[in-house]
Amino acid sequence: MPRQLRELISGRCHHVTVRCNNREFRLTRVECRQLLLYALDQCKAKFGFKLYGLCVMSNHIHYLLEPSQPEDLPRIMHWLNWYTAMCFNRMLNRTGHFWEKRYHNTSFAKTDYRRALNTLRYIHANPKAANMQAGFFYDYSNYGTYDRLTDDGLTQWHPAFLALGTSLDLCVRAYRRFCQRYKPKPKPEKRNHWGSKKLAGLRLKMKAKKVCPGQKSLWDNWNAPMDEIVKTAKKFVLANCLNPDIAAAQFTDST
Repeated sequence: MPRQLRELISGRCHHVTVRCNNREFRLTRVECRQLLLYALDQCKAKFGFKLYGLCVMSNHIHYLLEPSQPEDLPRIMHWLNWYTAMCFNRMLNRTGHFWEKRYHNTSFAKTDYRRALNTLRYIHANPKAANMQAGFFYDYSNYGTYDRLTDDGLTQWHPAFLALGTSLDLCVRAYRRFCQRYKPKPKPEKRNHWGSKKLAGLRLKMKAKKVCPGQKSLWDNWNAPMDEIVKTAKKFVLANCLNPDIAAAQFTDST
C-alpha cells in the first residue's frame, strides 16, 4: 500500500513523535541526550523552524514545532533522524536502523490555542505519566522555560501560552495550574503473544554474556565537537531542570 501523504499546510504546528527501533531504551545515556540537543540546534540553524515543545524520554522523543515553510517538515525530520542515527550508531558501536519506521505527526492550526496548550501539557507530562518523577520539571524537556521563563537556547514560548494572561507572570500561573490539573490516562497493558515469554528469557541470557562497558565515555575515539555539544546541552538542562545545582553535576567531567 502507498504511504499516506503528510498534511503540509501553512500556518500549522506539528506534534511529532519518533521512537527507537524495537522500542529499545537507547536514549538513557547522558551523552546521547546531549548529542540530540546539539543536533536540534544545528537543525534549527539549517532550516529555521520554531520549536515550542520538547521532551526526550528513554526510548522516544516528542517535538512541537512549526516549520518556516510547510514543505520543510519532511526535510527537518529526515535530516534530524539521519544525523542522530549516524551519530548514535557510532557512539553505541552498533549498526542498522536506530529509529523505528516513520515519524508520527499530527498537525493543527497555530491559532488553535486550546489544542496547542493540551499538546504542550501532554508533552511536558510524559515523565510524570511514566512514573519517572512526581512533578513536571525534567532535565530533558522544556517545561522549565514555561514555568520559570528561562531561555534554554533551543525552544520558545507558543503564542497560546502568551495569550493566557496580560503579563508573563500571569501566563506562568495559568499554565502551571493547567498542568497541575492534568491526569494522565493509564496506558493499556501489553499483551503477550505466543512465545514472547520464552524469547524474553533467551534475551536475558544473551544480555548476561555481554561485557558491560561500565562508565567508559561514549565519546572515546570519536572526533566530536565536544565543547559545542556540552555548551548547548548545559544551557538547555540548567534552564529546565528542577535543581540546577544537582543537574550541573552531569557536566563537571566535561566542562
